[in-house]
Amino acid sequence: MSKNRELKFIFALLAVFFAGFLAVPMLSVLIKSFTGDGSAVSMTHYVEVLTGRGFLKALGNSILISVSSALITTALAFILAYTIHYTNLNGRYKWLISKAAILPMLLPTITYGFAIIYSFGKQGLLTRLFGRQLFDIYGFNGLLLGYVVYTLPIAFTLINNAMGYIDKRFMIVSRLMGDSPLQTFRMTILIPLLGTLATAFIQTFFLCFTDFGIPASVGGQFEVVASVLYTEMLGSVPNFGNGAVVALVMIIPSVISITVLHILEKYNVRYNKISPIELKKGVKRDAVFAVLSGAVLICTLCMFLVMFVVPFIEEWPYRMSFTMEHVQAVFEDSRLYGVYLNSLMVAVLTALIGTLLSYGGALVTARSTVSGRLKKVIDSIALVTNTIPGMVIGLAYLFVFTGTPLQNTFPIIIVCNIVHFFSTPYLMMKNSLSKMNASWETTAMLMGDNWLKTITRVVTPNAMATLLEVFSYYFVNAMVTVSAVIFIAGARTMVITTKIKELQYFNEFNEIFVLSLLILFTNLAARALFQKLAQASRRKENVTNMRKFRKLSLKRVAALTLAGAVTVTGIGLTGCGAGSSDDQIIIYSNADEEAITAMENALDSSGYEGQYLFQTFGTSELGGKLLAEGTDIEADMVTMSTFYVESAQEQNAMFQDLTFDVDTMDPFASYCAPITSQEGTILVNTEMMAENDLPMPASLKDLADPVYKGFISVTDISASSTAWLLVQALVSAYGEDGAREVLTGIYENVGDHLEDSGSAPLKKVRAGEVAIGFGLRQQAVADKADGLPIDYIDPEEGNFSLTESVAVVDKGENTNELAMEMAQCIIENGREELQSYYPNALYHGETTDAANKSANPQVFPEKLTVDLLKQHQALSEEAKVAGL
Repeated sequence: MSKNRELKFIFALLAVFFAGFLAVPMLSVLIKSFTGDGSAVSMTHYVEVLTGRGFLKALGNSILISVSSALITTALAFILAYTIHYTNLNGRYKWLISKAAILPMLLPTITYGFAIIYSFGKQGLLTRLFGRQLFDIYGFNGLLLGYVVYTLPIAFTLINNAMGYIDKRFMIVSRLMGDSPLQTFRMTILIPLLGTLATAFIQTFFLCFTDFGIPASVGGQFEVVASVLYTEMLGSVPNFGNGAVVALVMIIPSVISITVLHILEKYNVRYNKISPIELKKGVKRDAVFAVLSGAVLICTLCMFLVMFVVPFIEEWPYRMSFTMEHVQAVFEDSRLYGVYLNSLMVAVLTALIGTLLSYGGALVTARSTVSGRLKKVIDSIALVTNTIPGMVIGLAYLFVFTGTPLQNTFPIIIVCNIVHFFSTPYLMMKNSLSKMNASWETTAMLMGDNWLKTITRVVTPNAMATLLEVFSYYFVNAMVTVSAVIFIAGARTMVITTKIKELQYFNEFNEIFVLSLLILFTNLAARALFQKLAQASRRKENVTNMRKFRKLSLKRVAALTLAGAVTVTGIGLTGCGAGSSDDQIIIYSNADEEAITAMENALDSSGYEGQYLFQTFGTSELGGKLLAEGTDIEADMVTMSTFYVESAQEQNAMFQDLTFDVDTMDPFASYCAPITSQEGTILVNTEMMAENDLPMPASLKDLADPVYKGFISVTDISASSTAWLLVQALVSAYGEDGAREVLTGIYENVGDHLEDSGSAPLKKVRAGEVAIGFGLRQQAVADKADGLPIDYIDPEEGNFSLTESVAVVDKGENTNELAMEMAQCIIENGREELQSYYPNALYHGETTDAANKSANPQVFPEKLTVDLLKQHQALSEEAKVAGL
């Protein structure tokens, strides 16, 4: 049949697309699991992961919390959708439910953890309003709250959309046949929705199972498999081989879910005609569901109230006066407008192309008689895309597309978004199309229309509301996603969520909330537009009169699709909106805000203003890019932890020898020069110390005193190099056995506050979640100078340090000579300002300012290398086993 040939062509296009942008990247992950960074094939990584400390427990924890969250989320989403479709409540209240239920989806998930802490934490907004902390936010409780709020919009969208296609006349038939209310509910609502409910459960399960952002903030000791993946892929020493194994293990449950959905496929119900009916009056029913739905929405949205308060407070929770300073700081950023335009462009193109692909896939599986095997292939693709963490997709694309014309471009970001979010749009389209009258194509054929005309004139108009929902879903998710984009977006293709990631690294949480609100208002405006169009479309739904649509111009549809393609190749490939030039020197850096400012001042004062572009990352993220991309990296110059620079050079031989003199006190490699020396120290919140009558510690060993149990936050050396400063001090003072003993006591006191990010302890000390932390000295010095109740104590064991160095990437003939000039400028003209924040002298002729000098600067007796770091990681793991 002609129809099947056209559908097979659509299937072929989808197969080629997903083969290139899903199968091949995931095959690279599979290969990594057996080879790691070498070429020899072995099972070493599988043995290390599966027998490693806590992996199986973390896997069990992930399944437990994901199942619990998915069950609750699906039930709550059903209540909301039932209130809209099966009660006689006021239309305005139903409208409010439909809008409020999807609000969390309009916010970037990176802010969820911050919102929970600033709402329900010890100094949170809701805690202050209620006069007490409502529950412990760390561990299972915090994850359950975060996951339910995170996944509710997706489950609601699926169930609400499918419920709209259920013919309510069968309720009347059921009642006339004498069925009980429960039987009527089961036969006319529950069974027709069974497939959709299972889909919603599986979708939300995998969203929880693969999410890392929420566990990173409130996971505590309840370790989940996504945290293990992050530690392996982006820990202080990345192990791509082990990370690939974890990623593959996370995909295994998809096999089970595919089987379950195929079994439930038979429960999908088709209706020849869907007619509106007047629902039976039920005052008690309406009252119960009004209260239930209202409670669900209030509990879901209340944690986001803090976003509308904290950005307008001078310094929460210490200086409570109103200010617009944080808002002004964001909008005074000259790069913000280009980044915002980039985000809009990426979101629109993702939505356009993603909607077409989802629609094509759904037509093959729901409106055709092609082979069941072909249908199962598309169903499987949809489920697999939902099970792969965004972090894994981003890294897989990093492995595959590094060195190709797609590297660091808008097209690869758009493709990544389409693949990452394909599952839900496809399932939405499939559910909608499967509920429509199955005889439309046959009738159209008898009337002389070919298959394409039938789709454009009959099926598409009836599916237009869902198409707009799919477009909206893609747009919104492209605006809020960060997990995959962070690895494939470059300095010239930055989007707004990567800007938020930068601010997170700098601990600028007020500005994070401001940008989150900007994304929220953008998505609200977009949703309002899409909803208005969808409402207009729904007035034409369920129309079976073919002749009514014969005037629809196929040429207009083709023109619109062509315009989208032109937009992709034109706007997407040119990278417009970034506000940058191809001639600019790209500088990748893991430096703190103060160091970035000092380097920019040095460059600008030397005449380089406008000739460079900084892109900042967390240490582990930039380390992953250095090791994975090598000389194909977008950057012309990097400033990075010295031991990472040395590791990248050893693996990839990617840096040039410096052409200027470097007169350092200590020997450094010929390809790098130190820019800062960052020291560790004890951080304290003076208000919390006084409030809880805690003694001031004098040493790191004091932190093992049980009096501090529950009041301490430190970083995990397996995930952050900041923790290495703590371990260096303990090993140097007490030897490895003594350090292990002290660390065990510290970990016992830390409990839920063992962090993966080097800035997290200070974040918790600032927020009043803990009284004591261990972190970078210069950040505490800055907070104290800013008038916050933050102080620092230089430990008796000493202030140990890690240096960060500048290096120029060797790109052969494509190396820009300006990069070497700028590196020299930073060293020669920037050190004076850099020393005002990082006082240690690094070069001959420098002196350490006595007023800013740490009390007991120390240098570890052994050279700091990756091998030494691994040795100290093993020591820390032994202490964790005993302490946690």
